[in-house]
Amino acid sequence: MDFLTPFQIALTLLSNGDPELMSIIGLSLTVSMTAVATSLLIGLPLGAILAAYRFPGRTPLIVISNTFLGMPPVVIGLLIYLLISRAGPFGFLGILYTPAAMMIAQTVLVLPISIALSRQAFEALNGEYAPLFQSLGLGRLERIRTLVFEARATLLTIALVCFGRAISEVGAVMIVGGNIRHSTRVMTTSIALATSMGELAFAMALGIVLLLVAPRPEPQLVARDEPRLLGEPLGGVAKCAHGRGAAGGLAR
Repeated sequence: MDFLTPFQIALTLLSNGDPELMSIIGLSLTVSMTAVATSLLIGLPLGAILAAYRFPGRTPLIVISNTFLGMPPVVIGLLIYLLISRAGPFGFLGILYTPAAMMIAQTVLVLPISIALSRQAFEALNGEYAPLFQSLGLGRLERIRTLVFEARATLLTIALVCFGRAISEVGAVMIVGGNIRHSTRVMTTSIALATSMGELAFAMALGIVLLLVAPRPEPQLVARDEPRLLGEPLGGVAKCAHGRGAAGGLAR
C-alpha cells in the first residue's frame, strides 16, 4: 500500500462525515470540554485564593497540587478506577466504563494545571497591585474580581492548555472508560486501537482532527513578564477607583 493512500482515505472519511468518526469526535469534545469547564470552575477560584491570601493549610494545598502535576496519568486512572469500581467506596454510583468516569479522570488530570497556572498569574498581579489595593481599601471579593479581570487573557490561555491536555489523554480514560465502541471510545483510544488493528486510514483521520482541536500554547504565554496578556494595565482597578472616586465626590 502506498504511503499516501491512508492519508487520502482519511480525507475521504472526513469529507463524507463518516458516522462512526463523527460519533467518536463528538464524544471526545463533550468529555474534554466538560472536564475542562469543571476544572476551571474549581481551579481558578482556588488559584486566586492561594495567590491573594495566607491562611493555615495553604502550603499543603500547594504541595498537593504540585504533586498531582507530575503524577503519571495511568496512576490517576488506576486510583479513580479503584474508587468507582464495584468494590470501591463510590461503586454504588455505577459510573465505571461510562463517559462520566472519563470526565472525572480528565478533571482530576487538568485540575492541578488550572490551579498552578492561575495561581502563578494571580500572584504576579497581586504582588504588583497590592499597594494599590491597600490604598483603595478593596475588600477580598473586590480584589479577586479585579485580579480575574486583569488576567482574563491569561485565563483563556490556561483554559486552552487544560483542553489540550485533556483531549490528548489516553491511559487514564482507557482505564476508567474501557474503550467501548459507541459508548466510551474517544479519539485517542480509537487511534491506539485502529493502529494496532491496521486501520491506518481511520487512525489518521482521527489524528488530523486531534491536531486541529488540541491547542498547544507556549508556556511563556502564562509567564509573569507578559503584561500585554494581562489585559489593559490597571483596567479593573481603575474601574473600582473611578467608582469610589465618584462616590466620594457625591458624598462631598
